[in-house]
Amino acid sequence: MAKTTAPTTRRPTLPAPYTPTLTSRFHELISACFTGIWVQTHEPHEAAREITDLCRAENWRLGIWNCDSGVQFPVEQIAIPGVTETQDPLAVIRAMPQVSHGSGTTVLLFENLHRFLGSVELIQAIARQAITGKHNRAFIVVLAPVTQIPPELDKLFVCLDHDLPDHAQLEEIARGVATQDGELPDPDELPRVIDAAKGLTRSEAENAYSLSLVRHGTLKAETLWEIKAGQLKKSGLVSIHRGTESFDQLGGLDNLKAFCLRAMRRQSEGTVSNRPRGVLLLSPPGCGKSQFAKALGNETGRPTVVLDVGALLGSLVGQSESNVRAALKLADAMAPCVLMADEVEKALAGSNSSGQSDSGVTARVFGSLLTWLNDHESDVFFVGTCNDASKLPPEFARAERFDGVFFVDLPGRDQKDAIWGIYTRHYGLDAKQARPDDANWTGAEIKSCCRLASLLDVPLVQAAQNVVPVAVTAGDKIEGLRQWASGRCLSADRAGVYSRLEAGSGGRMRRVVRELGVKQTSDFSRSPPASR
Repeated sequence: MAKTTAPTTRRPTLPAPYTPTLTSRFHELISACFTGIWVQTHEPHEAAREITDLCRAENWRLGIWNCDSGVQFPVEQIAIPGVTETQDPLAVIRAMPQVSHGSGTTVLLFENLHRFLGSVELIQAIARQAITGKHNRAFIVVLAPVTQIPPELDKLFVCLDHDLPDHAQLEEIARGVATQDGELPDPDELPRVIDAAKGLTRSEAENAYSLSLVRHGTLKAETLWEIKAGQLKKSGLVSIHRGTESFDQLGGLDNLKAFCLRAMRRQSEGTVSNRPRGVLLLSPPGCGKSQFAKALGNETGRPTVVLDVGALLGSLVGQSESNVRAALKLADAMAPCVLMADEVEKALAGSNSSGQSDSGVTARVFGSLLTWLNDHESDVFFVGTCNDASKLPPEFARAERFDGVFFVDLPGRDQKDAIWGIYTRHYGLDAKQARPDDANWTGAEIKSCCRLASLLDVPLVQAAQNVVPVAVTAGDKIEGLRQWASGRCLSADRAGVYSRLEAGSGGRMRRVVRELGVKQTSDFSRSPPASR
């Protein structure tokens, strides 16, 4: 009897996710007769150009108004009888029935109209026109960099976002600017240049490309990062760290380094649902958390975006929440990147009692950050650092917000030897000279000792007299961190879960010996106790 083989089922190929453009969403709203449309954009001329092309293709009547040149009709030239001052938005709104006469669909764009919405007459005229426009298909469209809709118009307008250019659009702009031979980089380097331009507007990207051609004769990512850093500095929400840190300057943390590099090696190639989310680092001060986050960007060829959550808090109602959303949106636009939030427990302190202390502002900011950590699909690797786990809300470190929560303990003997070697070379010191007793020292204290020895021109042993280890000033807190992290966090130095009893750092190791029914506790350590 012949053996039959069950047919193999091929997994269906999922179609690429559809990303609607401004014109596609705009066309849907016009077809559904939404008579009030608010488009938030930092490029009003580019948004107006896209809408103009759509109106020309659909044979819609289009008028574009601004306070400088008044109203103009780029598709079909018409006159507005009885209106002499077209710079007055109220007069133009009142004349919309005449403008729309004889046309199937009429679209009137207003640039920066939010500056005039303090007028009661204008608000009333817009409200009336938004209602009557459904009968003659006359649409009011506002182009503005912010969404500030008066309460009287809130239910009459729908909001759209004019997104920043994506990878394909940025590459099209680059090819349009670099037209001569040799100006466009190699195919292997071009994606890195395009990634460096993410987060810029079309005009900013064009200017950055042109500046790179003037300086280098070709497109280079370094010039784009310089321009981008200046643009982000103006926003005041996030900043770009462009240092020279590398893993070679950071002793120890072998498991943490390998984990992050392995997770990010193909970050851009993976599916959205399989992209790495980030890590949360817990340790005493001075153990290299912040330096690791800065070096990770250089090691992976990505910019390190610094998010200062505390600086986003504003004095006006709703300003803090708006700043956090805008900052996270900038981080998404700059993907692929590393987003670093230093000492997050201080920025989010008081979120549990926020309703009694600050009317819930901190709780809402914290909620926005939690939502982004859980739901964002951008190619952003988040690195958060923390010195005190007791101040972190429990929901912050739950599974699927981070790929791993790591504890960075005080460096052990091997790590300390590596750190001494790094900083004696960096400050030009004799590596063979006698070293001080570095029991329970952090990497920052070793660096401070080397810097002071170079600054004061004294031996390391003498410079160590000016260094007070954090294990002495806060020994009880460090021990509390170790106890909390044991069994809860991954070890930054070796694979697996961190264990206080098995830690190979400079801390104490404990065993229990029972003799004749008496419990005796003995402490064994590779170095003296942190504090007494």
